[in-house]
Amino acid sequence: MSEGQTASHSELDRLCINTIRTLAMDAVQKANSGHPGAPMGLAAAAYVLWTRYLRHNPANPQWPDRDRFVLSAGHASMLLYSLLHLSGYDLSLEEIKNFRQWGSKTPGHPEFRHTPGVETTTGPLGQGLANAVGMAMAERHLAARFNSEGGPLVDHYTYVMCGDGDLMEGISAEAASLAGHLGLGRLIVIYDDNQISIEGSTEIAFTEDVHKRFEACHWHVQKIADGNDTAAIAAAIEAARQETGRPSIIILRTQIAFGSPNKQGSADAHGAPLGEEEVSLTKQRLGCPVDAFFCIPDDVQTRFHECLERGRVLEAEWAARLEDYQRRQPEAASQWQAFIDGRLPADWEARLPAFGPQDGPIATRAASGSVLNAVAASVTNLIGGSADLAPSNKTYLNGVPEFQRSSYAGRNIRFGVREHAMAAIVSGMMLHGGVRPYGGTFLVFADYMRPAIRLAALMGLPAIYVFTHDSIAVGEDGPTHQPVEHLASLRAIPGLTVIRPADATETAEAWRQAVLSTDQPVALVLTRQKLPVLDRAQMPAAAELSKGAYILTDVEGQPDIILVASGSEVHLALAAAGVLGDKGFAARVVSMPSWELFEAMPAAYREQVLPSAVTTRLAVEAGLPMGWDRYVLGSDRVVGVNTFGASAPGPEVQAKYGLTLENVVDRAMALLKS
Repeated sequence: MSEGQTASHSELDRLCINTIRTLAMDAVQKANSGHPGAPMGLAAAAYVLWTRYLRHNPANPQWPDRDRFVLSAGHASMLLYSLLHLSGYDLSLEEIKNFRQWGSKTPGHPEFRHTPGVETTTGPLGQGLANAVGMAMAERHLAARFNSEGGPLVDHYTYVMCGDGDLMEGISAEAASLAGHLGLGRLIVIYDDNQISIEGSTEIAFTEDVHKRFEACHWHVQKIADGNDTAAIAAAIEAARQETGRPSIIILRTQIAFGSPNKQGSADAHGAPLGEEEVSLTKQRLGCPVDAFFCIPDDVQTRFHECLERGRVLEAEWAARLEDYQRRQPEAASQWQAFIDGRLPADWEARLPAFGPQDGPIATRAASGSVLNAVAASVTNLIGGSADLAPSNKTYLNGVPEFQRSSYAGRNIRFGVREHAMAAIVSGMMLHGGVRPYGGTFLVFADYMRPAIRLAALMGLPAIYVFTHDSIAVGEDGPTHQPVEHLASLRAIPGLTVIRPADATETAEAWRQAVLSTDQPVALVLTRQKLPVLDRAQMPAAAELSKGAYILTDVEGQPDIILVASGSEVHLALAAAGVLGDKGFAARVVSMPSWELFEAMPAAYREQVLPSAVTTRLAVEAGLPMGWDRYVLGSDRVVGVNTFGASAPGPEVQAKYGLTLENVVDRAMALLKS
């Protein structure tokens, strides 16, 4: 290559990088809203990564062996949208021009399923980094299970771009700690060290030594002093790719709003348009046409569209390996395809255990453990664990290896005491595909997971959360460990299915619903204390749980009162119905394990269970009464818990808080007599 060609190549690189910057500036300016600074500072690193290293096929964003790219600093969304458009993804220039507007494919923060090529919904800082850890874990697991001497079937990296805010959030510390422990060498993070946050310089709040922090977590760490040094960036990415035993972070010193004469390096450029005059001055300084908006020079488009041909070749090579794999190992290849397609084995439901009164009282957490192990024996890509609570949550897969740096094929994950990261990692594994992840902890710690659960619901990910120790019946551990408001809090999340089964049989059905879910996360809410197994010979099949609520016991003709309950309190309702019957009142008992499933039923079915003609109703649940009024026609018609719990044996705590047969009967009688 001649000197002239080298100079020409360098000039084209510069033009490509500046095109990313001007697209971001123009889109934010037109929307009069957005974050131009980070895209402008990261443009050089993004260009190098996307055009030289990222294995992706814009024509097929779902190619299983693609590299994953996560923009954890989701406010820099115009960086990602510019890259997607320029590289040839199905994202038109009109969509770029429609940035942050109603109905566009370019929302303010990247959204999974909404924009082709977006791997996860990001914006709440730190979440994307933790998602990426989950993606890298899924990659290592599938590689360990399916790669063979004939060529790797799973051979990709997970790349992340994050900022100062991501690293300030606690979730990033949790996720980085676990990633380092697991030695996830296919995880590469580019940290945008621009030293600017919304309030000003990061010096006002963030002065830790990031290099030492990640070294302490067993990461491979590199520093680049100039965020525009494409040669140094390429060398660092190459070195990170060669590091197989540790995740890598590249600390990239950038300047926010690079090229802006008056706002480069200023917090003013973080979350607001530069202004028309400053945009013009910046274009002039960058050597771009001042009067051209959303300008993409032909040479730039040609360079970026090389990604299409490169991606086509890469996927074709992988497809050839897959075809050879199918010939050599047809059984493994069939399993691989089933995993990638999300197909369940034909016989998995037949393996669900059956429970009966003869089994004696069983805590629903214990029943859940039995069901989980039965399901995992058939659904062999079911993988997960707990936040250091597997013995209590009953989430351990018996006879199955652990997922560790020495055994990535294992399916028992030791998340450690990292609830927030656990939930986001579970989402990342689900986003990667090929595995069906779950995570468990005590219900009271769902608060630590809530941001990640919310994003899973927003993305429509069928992640499974196992929450045990579900009420004040936890007892001696006291109010810090007794969930009161948590059921109401989880039910308030749109798109999350919450299921609180009443006995072991309903627990098996709850797991069935969780495994069958394809577009919603499911929270299983389970007891610590033992509960009788209901006699299904005398009651409707527990499969009715799929309807969210069903008539458990009924009377001839119209009932005088309907008792509605979930979980352990269903047994209180049944006992109360018996006492009311002795007093001459006809009581229907409705088990309502899931509001969300019930609301999805046709109106006719809901009317059948809760007929509008019967207005005397009472709900019983060991939690905040909030929300029950919609079913019992009044907020005062709930036997619940309106305050925090107390430390004492579980039965005593329940009695002190009115969760007794006598109180339920008294409350029902008061309604019947009113």
